[in-house]
Amino acid sequence: MSYQDIRYGVENGVATVTLHRPDNLNAWTRQMERDVRAAMTEATQDDAVRVVVLTGAGRGFCAGADMNLLAGVQSGDDDQDARARNAKPGPIECGLDLPEDFSLRYTYFPTVPKTVIAAINGPCAGLGLVMALYTDVRFAAESAVFTSAFARRGLIAEHGISWMLPRLVGQAAALDLMLSARKVRAPEALQMGLVNQVYPDEELMETVYSYAEDLANNVSPRSMAVMKRQLYTTPFQNLEQAVEDGNREMALSFDSEDFKEGVAHFIEKRQAKFTGR
Repeated sequence: MSYQDIRYGVENGVATVTLHRPDNLNAWTRQMERDVRAAMTEATQDDAVRVVVLTGAGRGFCAGADMNLLAGVQSGDDDQDARARNAKPGPIECGLDLPEDFSLRYTYFPTVPKTVIAAINGPCAGLGLVMALYTDVRFAAESAVFTSAFARRGLIAEHGISWMLPRLVGQAAALDLMLSARKVRAPEALQMGLVNQVYPDEELMETVYSYAEDLANNVSPRSMAVMKRQLYTTPFQNLEQAVEDGNREMALSFDSEDFKEGVAHFIEKRQAKFTGR
């Protein structure tokens, strides 16, 4: 499939989705929105893909919504965005069965049954921050800078960031980041739990791919998909429901080919050959 505002490629079991408007710090457009969802669908349906890396071209991850897009919304010339805000495009086709909360315009990343890693290589603002929050794991370059930006544009906590952000950094830190819209550098983002790890700029992508390829080659795709579904479902469950869900899934795991392979490769001291079944 051809894309306009992103680049897509697969190597060693890892699909890379690169936001590709480097002259605009990969500012978000409607075309990019369509391209990213299509790429996530392609990765979901490709058995050769086991991990997805989302990153940005050039010196930025994503600077937020393109200002021309915001200007169109402000002038009232564009009612397409208003309709899209209330749309429920649904989960990724052939994706995980999650609560409908993850079927909205920007909330669908968790329905991708592969691990989605954000490689945040530079400025990450507004919609860029929203998208990063919906990935599973976030690695950042030392030069990366984060900001919600909304309050400084006269906007509010949109697209579920008010739900996702406190779950990562806590209520107090989330209020600080949202109300001030201040810029947060990578070391502080790591300290508050906004990102998982921070690496020197020149080491970021090498480290991300090393992590991603380890998952792709040494971890059961079935296990990753099931655990991802479990973790994104638990906020809507009580403890008893989570335990019962885990017990049910464990019984199914015992009957899976990946469990048999997991035991066999360990005993035989060889490389795992997981199939995802």
